Amino acid sequence: MLLALTRRSFAAPLSLGACAAAVSLAPPLAVPLLAAPLGWWILREPARWLNLFLAAALLLPPLPFAWGDSGPHPGLLFAALGVLAGAIRIGQFRVRPGLLPAAFILFVSTLWLSIPSAALYSGPGLALASAARVLLFSISVYVFFWTAYGPPDQAFLPLRRLLALAVGSALLASIDFFYQLPAPAGYGAQFVWLDSGVFRRAQGVFYEASTLGNVCAFFLVMIAVAFLQGPKTVGLSRFVLGLGATVLAAALIFSYSRASLGNLAIALLVLGWMNRRRLRLARAAWGMMIALASSAAAAYLLFPAFSQIYWQRLLGSFVYFFEYTEGILSGRLQTWSALLDFLARNPAHALLGIGYKTLPYTDYLPRPLIADNMYLSLLVETGVIGLAALLLLNWAILRTAWRARASFCGTWIFCFWCGQIFQMFSGDLLTYWRVLPVYFWVLARAVREADAS
Repeated sequence: MLLALTRRSFAAPLSLGACAAAVSLAPPLAVPLLAAPLGWWILREPARWLNLFLAAALLLPPLPFAWGDSGPHPGLLFAALGVLAGAIRIGQFRVRPGLLPAAFILFVSTLWLSIPSAALYSGPGLALASAARVLLFSISVYVFFWTAYGPPDQAFLPLRRLLALAVGSALLASIDFFYQLPAPAGYGAQFVWLDSGVFRRAQGVFYEASTLGNVCAFFLVMIAVAFLQGPKTVGLSRFVLGLGATVLAAALIFSYSRASLGNLAIALLVLGWMNRRRLRLARAAWGMMIALASSAAAAYLLFPAFSQIYWQRLLGSFVYFFEYTEGILSGRLQTWSALLDFLARNPAHALLGIGYKTLPYTDYLPRPLIADNMYLSLLVETGVIGLAALLLLNWAILRTAWRARASFCGTWIFCFWCGQIFQMFSGDLLTYWRVLPVYFWVLARAVREADAS
């Protein structure tokens, strides 16, 4: 027995010493020697990969390598570990038949069915890129199924920590905008022209500013629901929630995204309608108004020239919308007209499409186009079937979230997705593969809580 205890006591230091010697003799061995125990630690608990993936998606920028549009992202490593975890625990999944799981599967299937069209009209290179984008979207669907129907008794990330990650990301974006720090790999070239110079819109660790605005709107809706239902629902005080809302709202302003602001406005209106008979509504409204006013004041103090042009642009969007529609929509009408004209001249493409996410790159059209409209983009790229699958998915999400509205997550995702459906008219939101998993994770939490009740 003494010999066995002696062997055990020396096993750890001897292993550590052997690893250190191996790394010193052959430095390339450091990667597998470090990755193996990290992967083992992550796979030991069901939700570790998912918690790390969500944290990486919100806080980490893409790596500065020439791969894809914006470089590989560290979150992909955790997603790969999640697939491995799912294969190991496949017997613990309990998928319940229903409209929402079927809608997810149908929508992903329509995206895959468009890959042959991408190869036919745009070549094998773009077909492979299209398949890669379908895989990226599929991560979000996998997160939903894992969270809603995966292994039981998972230690999910607490909502207050998720909010802290989002606020941290928004704070980084605001600092990035104020100091115009070097942009991450493959950033979207989006700028604001002022008398004092040209400034890159706030995007933080994301590919483009609209993604940042969308994320800020999502978590501002969360804070509004928490104000209404009571801070105990997320384990934070009203003061802390107000500070978080101030940071998120400032980042939303610096992103210069009007569509995200419209998303937030619609979500708050829906939340107010859902709780129109509750006495706390006035107090919650005052809390959000104070937080938004504080963020507007902070933005003005930090960058008065930008704040002035931002509010002028926002006001002008309402006052002159019908008079200068094309300019207010940033040239989208011309693009939409070109796509509709293409479908009118080639009605067969309205049935099967030309391949998912090929519009910005293909030579099949007279020129590559960015639709900036999720519905029209899917109609051209995946046909009527793809558009119908998206409409069904939106309906299924709203229907499921409405039935789970008694829960915090149910109310949160229902209100936000109402705004998201509106914002899809001005952006290809389903390409935001890094933040969609966060949204579908909240949706899945609502499903799981509803099934448990």
